[in-house]
Amino acid sequence: MLDVLKHSWALLLGMLLLMLGNGLQGSLLGVRGSGAGFSAFEMSVVMSAYFAGFLLASRLTPGMIRRVGHVRVFAALGSFISAVLILYPAFPHPIVWTAERMVIGFCYCGVYVTAESWLNNASSNESRGQALSAYMIVQMLGIIAAQAILLVPDPSGFLLFVIPSVLVSVAFAPILLSVAPTPAFDTTRRMSLRELYGVSPLGVTGMFLLGGVFSAQFGMAAVFAAEAGLKLTQISMFVAAFYVGALVTQYPLGWLSDRMDRRRLVAFVALAGGLASCVAAAMPEKFPVLLFAALVAGGAANPLYSLLIAYTNDFLEPENMASASAGMLFVNGVGAIAGPIVTGYAIQTFGLGGFFGLIAVLLLGLTVYAVWRMTQRKAPTVDETGAYTAVLPTATPVALEVMQEVAIEAAEAAEAADLAGEPGGSTQQTS
Repeated sequence: MLDVLKHSWALLLGMLLLMLGNGLQGSLLGVRGSGAGFSAFEMSVVMSAYFAGFLLASRLTPGMIRRVGHVRVFAALGSFISAVLILYPAFPHPIVWTAERMVIGFCYCGVYVTAESWLNNASSNESRGQALSAYMIVQMLGIIAAQAILLVPDPSGFLLFVIPSVLVSVAFAPILLSVAPTPAFDTTRRMSLRELYGVSPLGVTGMFLLGGVFSAQFGMAAVFAAEAGLKLTQISMFVAAFYVGALVTQYPLGWLSDRMDRRRLVAFVALAGGLASCVAAAMPEKFPVLLFAALVAGGAANPLYSLLIAYTNDFLEPENMASASAGMLFVNGVGAIAGPIVTGYAIQTFGLGGFFGLIAVLLLGLTVYAVWRMTQRKAPTVDETGAYTAVLPTATPVALEVMQEVAIEAAEAAEAADLAGEPGGSTQQTS
């Protein structure tokens, strides 16, 4: 890990500043939108636009990079992010914010694609898994720390929008001045959704449901908290709790997943998150209950993303793992676009309990489906499963392909060890 930090510190520092800006603007819009009189449904459309832009950029950015290069794409998209962050308070209207939020989502995805390809290029085969882990931790820490900035006094009404704009602008300095030469960029052949569903019905269905869960947490948590009348300090703690839970549970659950039937673990984790959400849906006015539910639901949803990818990989040949990643990303993205809109409708229709109520329905639905799938197909033995690698639901095609490369290398190493008759050749490692 020290070697990763030595060679990639500038990129990781830049990503930390970028995530500070992204984590702050999402929560800030939720608070300011409520104060400006936007309805929960109007804010849900605004928040959904981010994921629509993100999904669109995941398809278009590779072509942009091939045409004009990494540096130009990186600088251009970063400039747009900084500009839009300043424009938010100038035009507080749901339609304007929806368009701006879509631009932000598009630009952030493009920036992530570029940064992740640089990180992948700077990593050796031996350090690629550690580099991805460090990248994920930095992203998570940035989102958590951003919630504290929400508490900075803002008498003018513009300061909290200026801060993320400055952070984003500064973030590009260490990356562009210190990063290694830009790598060649290419994409892998995509596997069709029909093929992917045939390989792993649980993986595809679970990714769609998790898209809705994660986008509700990332996009609508601050909106819900503002609607519930929480104080600014409480809103900051509540939103951060989702990511603290994810940071705490990601690696322990990854360790377990390499040692048991992953479907059982998926069902158990989803059940825990669903039950905690049920409790919060029944008592949305009690802040300690909301905080506990956020920790558990966040600690369930984020690792489930990596679990489902690892489970799907168990039924893929190494040469097909990378091509499956685009399909998984697309399914998750469609769920993410729908998530905030359905959440906003649920809050307006059923009251405050609708926020956690929807999360509970999605997670408990995943639980039931995982249990049913256990009756339809025999699980691979532990020795036949691949290694778990942690990755965030905000992953771009590049990050997912890096994750798949780590899984492929682990599978090939285990296969070679088995053929050589080495003891412990099939032992799995959690990156």
